Amino acid sequence: MIFDDTDKKLLAFLQSDSKQTNKELSNKLNLSVTAVYERIKKLEKDGFINKYVALVNKDRVDKSFVAFCHIKLIQHTQDYVVKFEKEVANLPEVLECYHVSGDYDYLLKVIVKDMTAFREFLVKKLTSINHIGSTHSMFVINEVKHTTAMGF
Repeated sequence: MIFDDTDKKLLAFLQSDSKQTNKELSNKLNLSVTAVYERIKKLEKDGFINKYVALVNKDRVDKSFVAFCHIKLIQHTQDYVVKFEKEVANLPEVLECYHVSGDYDYLLKVIVKDMTAFREFLVKKLTSINHIGSTHSMFVINEVKHTTAMGF
């Protein structure tokens, strides 16, 4: 597939509001509605667009406490890594999990109601996962930038 400037603009528009109609997008891109439809279908088929989601206001659903947790495993064996990743992927409080380089092995983005809920998550769920050697948590004071849109 040729990925051109029009595709990049189309992706930018879809990232800002995926509920725009093909007619609205065609006006912005100066293309026919059919051309926009075909480009979107091609971007989906070729894996440029994985899925469409709703971004939920965390304050409205009473989940405004955000923490980042560094996790260090006891050992880096394949068995420990696979088990940890499988277990952490099933925790609904964990929005994101990254295997990282540096002093810690993983970085988790956790969202809960408040500090009490975070402590409960830490004690009852996270530290009950085997093979965790240590954790280090940081709490968000103010969200300066949060976006899901990639720039092109």
